[in-house]
Amino acid sequence: MQRQGSIGGSAAIRIRVTGGVLLVAHLALVAWLTLRPLDVPWVMPPNLRPLAGIRADLALGWPRAVRPLGEGLALLAPLGILLPMAHGRLAVSPLASLLRSAATGALLSLGIALLQTGVPGRVVDIDSLLLNTLGVMVAHLAVVPAARARLRRLEAAEDGTAGQSLTVHGELSQGRTPTIPRVGIAP
Repeated sequence: MQRQGSIGGSAAIRIRVTGGVLLVAHLALVAWLTLRPLDVPWVMPPNLRPLAGIRADLALGWPRAVRPLGEGLALLAPLGILLPMAHGRLAVSPLASLLRSAATGALLSLGIALLQTGVPGRVVDIDSLLLNTLGVMVAHLAVVPAARARLRRLEAAEDGTAGQSLTVHGELSQGRTPTIPRVGIAP
């Protein structure tokens, strides 16, 4: 039976379960950080023009722009690693994996922005959606290709040394498929 590029054995289960648990924990933390009400005396208007908030942060100078931009990049960045980890595949197109993670990050960020419209003290900011998606992509590109390559090398090394002592069983025939004799229909 073909494994289709997934990590085999108990290591696969541990990686997938760990990825799933960390993913749920991270999403709970993100929900707590972004969806709790704020007690503020005034609220900024929503930013629906792409890059306007980023330009305003950069106009304040680099020292003051680093924090808000870094927070936007870092909020959902772990998804770029945790989503492929929970998926558990090794033989995946790098571009498809990146696009899948980025799309998931963008949709999750959009969902958070839509939910924030009903939370007191929170406003919609399109730049947070852009920064969150970019953070997911950067984290994915920084970690996932190298981690998959390492896991593929480890799997190949295990298959090379352990393959001599293990025999691979193909799908064995289980005999003929039973047939049911035709029964005539009563008049």
